[in-house]
Amino acid sequence: MSAALIQKILTPENLEFMIKGAGYSLAIAICALLGGSVLGLLAAAAKMSHFRILRAISNVYCEVFRGTPMLLQIMLLYLAGPVLTKTLLDFVYTPNPYVVGAVAIAINSGAYETELFRSVIQAVDKGQWEASHTIGLTYIQTMRYVILPQAFRRVIPPFINEFIVLIKDSSLLSTIGAIELLRSAQILTSNYYNFFVPYTAAAVMYLVMTVTISNLARSVERRLAESD
Repeated sequence: MSAALIQKILTPENLEFMIKGAGYSLAIAICALLGGSVLGLLAAAAKMSHFRILRAISNVYCEVFRGTPMLLQIMLLYLAGPVLTKTLLDFVYTPNPYVVGAVAIAINSGAYETELFRSVIQAVDKGQWEASHTIGLTYIQTMRYVILPQAFRRVIPPFINEFIVLIKDSSLLSTIGAIELLRSAQILTSNYYNFFVPYTAAAVMYLVMTVTISNLARSVERRLAESD
């Protein structure tokens, strides 16, 4: 592998192209993490509910999206959307691969985050619940002012680890045309008939992102441990 070939492929324009793809990967992961957190928190609350129907809905949601491949979910959401709108509403739309991808990953992530939220909420001392009821707080007030603030402190480290997973999972969106980091490397590979340099550059960029976030996670864990 000559230096001239590396310089030919990794030009400033191509590097900018790959960095832009990395930016899309980060943006998709952030949107999926936030969306998944909302879904996970709602599903966790439903799973702990006294209402059987809510528990059943949450259980089905978790089992379906944890029991099927994420790539299959992405493809179904991307391909089925136009078919459903044509059948039900009699119009065809062109799905945005970035939006569809972020939504699909968020739904999948929410199924895993459900158990995460449920475990940290249940880990809060039951005496906190009893004390809240004693002073007259409702269930929602207890969750908002007492339980969730404590639970969120415990969920931050695994939350950051989930973010790392989502950054890597965003590479699956290359199958539906989203030009994230992996797809940008694939395009350069086809343009220059060389797979080693673009894929190695993509691997380095993934490592830079994930290692940086991993170090952030360790720093957060240390600070939380010191504050306890």
